[in-house]
Amino acid sequence: MALFRPWRLAMGGKKEMYNADALAGVPLKPANAADLAPDFPWPPPFRAAMFLSFDVDAESAWTGDDADTAKLLISMSYGGYEARIGTRKLLELLADLELKATFFIPGWTVEAHPMMCEAIAKDGHEIGHHGYHHLMPHPDNSLLVEEVERGLEALQRVLGVRPKGYRAPSGEFTAELLALLQECNFLYTSSFRDDVRPYRHRLADGRAGTIELPVSAGFDDWSLGLQTRTSSRQIMSTRDVLPMWMDELDEVRDWGAMLTTVLHPQCSGRPNRFRLLRTFLQQAMAYKDVWITTGEAIADRFREHERLTGA
Repeated sequence: MALFRPWRLAMGGKKEMYNADALAGVPLKPANAADLAPDFPWPPPFRAAMFLSFDVDAESAWTGDDADTAKLLISMSYGGYEARIGTRKLLELLADLELKATFFIPGWTVEAHPMMCEAIAKDGHEIGHHGYHHLMPHPDNSLLVEEVERGLEALQRVLGVRPKGYRAPSGEFTAELLALLQECNFLYTSSFRDDVRPYRHRLADGRAGTIELPVSAGFDDWSLGLQTRTSSRQIMSTRDVLPMWMDELDEVRDWGAMLTTVLHPQCSGRPNRFRLLRTFLQQAMAYKDVWITTGEAIADRFREHERLTGA
């Protein structure tokens, strides 16, 4: 499957927009063939769910796009913050609040920072798969299979864990990857942005795929609160983000739906963002009707609903 672009490079390297040949190759069908997400009850007394999850990319977040970044020590230090302090502070917060979360970890991270990752597992949190080098999945990527298999091997060898959940690095996906994850017996994936309730993927050949726990786009802390020395992005203040998060949570509760976070220790493990997350979780817990839990627990609930209803 080729990656279609509605433009091409004309002479001189300039973009020539609206390439008719490329546009003619865009499939005239929905990108996602899955059935609509079913309504099913959350466990009493909950009326909504929060999939509390973190992506522990460490330095691989910076080398996945360009391996040469490994030579730039200040750029790498943004990722190094996770092992030095960020992950530890988040683990302390979760222990204080008596919450369990899912930590999606690339294989590179677990090999480079074994003590950090062992601390996550020791605290009883779920470990998820997040590639090996944190390479964005792409139809033309010759390392697609290796990224999955090598990541699985590293998590098994270092932590003794065979993960049940997968989140795509850099938030992208392909049909080939969807089939590969099913073949590797993953229970669920959490990457798509097309729903507010879990659903079951459908593969290109019509077979059932993994359960999808869709991501809530507004709960990716990277886009809201991480600024590098070369970035023009402005960090949003707690006064801006907290009301936005609470408004979405309130509406999710009204819908009986699910909220999925994508948090990074190199962002939410920093003092200002840490305070924001702590306040948000405390307010969410005060509702008493939001099930704050791991991806595995939510996927198991969905699978049980399928079993009981024959879906």
